[in-house]
Amino acid sequence: MTATPAPSAGPRGFGDRILNGVERIGNKLPEPFMLFLILFAITGIVSTAMALAGVVVEVPGSDEPTVIKGLFTGEGLTWLTSNIGQNYMGFPPLVTVMPILLGIGIAQHSGLLAAGIRTMFGSSPAWALPYVVGFVGVIASIMADSAFVVVPPLAALVFKAAGRHPVAGLLGGFAAAGAGYSTNIVPTSLDALFAGITNSVMETLPGLGATTVNPISNWWFNIAASIILGAMAGFIIDRVIEPRLVRQDVPRDETLEDGDDSGTSAEHMRAKLSPVEKRGLVAAVIAGVVLTAVVLVAALLPSSPWRNEDGGFLPKSPLLDSIVFLVFAYFVVLGLVYGMVTGTLRSTGDAVRMMTDAIKEMLPFLVLAFILGNFIALFNWSGIGSWIAVTGAEGLERIGLTGFGAVLGFILLASVLNLFIISGSGMWTIMAAVFVPMFALLGYEPAFTQAAFRVGDSATQIITPMNPYMVVLLGMLRKYEAQAGLGTLFARMLPFVVPFWLIWAAILAVFFFADLPLGPGNGIYLGE
Repeated sequence: MTATPAPSAGPRGFGDRILNGVERIGNKLPEPFMLFLILFAITGIVSTAMALAGVVVEVPGSDEPTVIKGLFTGEGLTWLTSNIGQNYMGFPPLVTVMPILLGIGIAQHSGLLAAGIRTMFGSSPAWALPYVVGFVGVIASIMADSAFVVVPPLAALVFKAAGRHPVAGLLGGFAAAGAGYSTNIVPTSLDALFAGITNSVMETLPGLGATTVNPISNWWFNIAASIILGAMAGFIIDRVIEPRLVRQDVPRDETLEDGDDSGTSAEHMRAKLSPVEKRGLVAAVIAGVVLTAVVLVAALLPSSPWRNEDGGFLPKSPLLDSIVFLVFAYFVVLGLVYGMVTGTLRSTGDAVRMMTDAIKEMLPFLVLAFILGNFIALFNWSGIGSWIAVTGAEGLERIGLTGFGAVLGFILLASVLNLFIISGSGMWTIMAAVFVPMFALLGYEPAFTQAAFRVGDSATQIITPMNPYMVVLLGMLRKYEAQAGLGTLFARMLPFVVPFWLIWAAILAVFFFADLPLGPGNGIYLGE
């Protein structure tokens, strides 16, 4: 086997020094569980000091002031030892994420999701491929982290087959999947995860009358963002990335190592579907249409139990409360039909195995959820969340920063933190605990704050050394450019970052200034 040449050690530019600094700082951060354990301990110490000092806070909408309670007091220790299990099992994201995850497990492991992606790639003309890759990359978050290892090589394959530069497809697929990770045209487990965290922190300010957030609270915003960002990614691939690769004379063919079998790899990653896969996909689409018809009939009947007391569906109704079930049902039904037609699912045992595999992939989050749940619970119980929200809101009002400028500052902070904290659930837990109630006191719905977080959560994760999939992408890139290093990769990703950030923020601005609903029953301002 031939050795891979080491990356050249040329002079470092300003960008390299910045990225190296990010890497050094990020490597000094503890892993997520320990990070939140430290935050839990700090919150406990601070809450105890504030309790001993007799700190109270006047929460708008509450008849009585909130007294700060300390963890390291008799009352606090009793609360912790009595509720540690409930704090974990009652962590709202578990209630919404797990059912959806089971459904996605069947849809993914039966081959349905990959078949859908391959169909969109394989049926596209050469001129449209960059835009298809951009759109598919953005919506591939439905496959969670699998998108980072499935989309790029498939995109490279179809680019090469169409006579275009395969590295453009490789880089574009990864960039779209990463920089657009927080949005999708369909509700995903990430929507359920964010919604659960958002609702849990709003328990600090129960009297504001905020609308409960569910997995489709940002749906209209997500659809708009997915379409526009997908088109933007395609434009960048077509007009910036590919021409630059051609000018730099980057090889179009993989450099195979001794013993490689390109035929087997290409067959495994083929873009075109086999006849049985096509039949499975058609059957799944028909099943989806039938299921949609059943749901519409059940919902539109005048006596439907899914209607609210006024006979409608907004702003709150049993139908909106059933969103988790509906998302679960679609993934399960379509995945089962596809699997039975293609033969990837032959028994109940296969379905159980697929759901089990989905849970296995989620095990790191289930462990992290233990400390996340207890951290949020302590934040709420101690009253610190209320105190920070009220104090922060009053401070912003004093300096006159309560409009979209404050929102942009919040997005920018999320983008910077995203360079160091890749875990979306971890970062949203930290930021939501402070900013969701704070912005609610300024008059903004929690669903709007959550939508703003999505903008800052994704764009910068494709230029940080903390993203573990950057190393995976580097391995793929070195098949074409043996000398490529992380600096090469970051330079190729930069053209996506700023446009994605600006366009996404502009989309949010349109919703904000036009006062458009972000999703069914969820607007921008409280009380609408």
